[in-house]
Amino acid sequence: MTSDPTCIWPLGAILGEGPVWVARDRALWFTDIKRRKLHRFDPASGEKRSWDAPSQPGFVHPARGGGLVVGLQTGLHRFDPASGTFEFLTAPEPDRPGNRLNDATVAPDGSLWFGSMDDGETVASGAFYRLEPDGHAVRMGGECAITNGPALSPHGSILYHVDSLARAIDRFDVAANGVISNRRRFATVEEADGYPDGPTVDCEGHVWIGLWGGWRARRYAPDGSISAEVRFPVANVTKLAFGGPDFATAYVTTARQGVDDAALAEQPLAGGLFAFEADVPGLPGHEVSIGI
Repeated sequence: MTSDPTCIWPLGAILGEGPVWVARDRALWFTDIKRRKLHRFDPASGEKRSWDAPSQPGFVHPARGGGLVVGLQTGLHRFDPASGTFEFLTAPEPDRPGNRLNDATVAPDGSLWFGSMDDGETVASGAFYRLEPDGHAVRMGGECAITNGPALSPHGSILYHVDSLARAIDRFDVAANGVISNRRRFATVEEADGYPDGPTVDCEGHVWIGLWGGWRARRYAPDGSISAEVRFPVANVTKLAFGGPDFATAYVTTARQGVDDAALAEQPLAGGLFAFEADVPGLPGHEVSIGI
């Protein structure tokens, strides 16, 4: 169903995360949270570029009108790659300095949905938010220590939320006005399979999940059953993004956080950026256009 994954950038990220295909760049962007880096990979030229961030960056998404929106530990910022500057937008949790922003998606209407988490990964202080037209972030729910996602179904009517420590993936209904309701369990990951990490939805509405400590990415059908798995030569698979001209290339971030020297000798590509060709493509992403 898919090709084997290949490491296309063995950069050894401590915590590679947040891959997103930016169509206007024809390039993949992603972060290394713990090294405070933004990375850009151009598959046509092979060019690899990196920028320093002022605090831990959890995600990056293209902004309408140019630049990108980056979720830093200090809040949402607009980033200009040409100058390398970060313009502050809003801090959703000024009262929670131990939290950081971790993962995000952009809805078809251009609204940014994103999550926060405890940087110490123990306290249930995180939640997920939506950026409003007036520029402030409204708390939507999903309280837990480590949020991943949210991710949205192709038409934006279903939201998927990952509580990583609970090994749980939940789904909500999303109304036309953005109100969420009807939370229910979508899938649970068995302990032997690791922890669910970042979610991504393909054009058939199936949900791809990176498995931290699970050595694989897993695809779930809309009914919550497992429909495919792709195994990797590294343990910590964090998130997948579809890109390329037909959105059939899956780009996958990984991490070497928590991998000791002995384990690293067995998985020297840990923290690399991988790619494989998927039988079912993804969907074009959206630019953030609301609240910025």
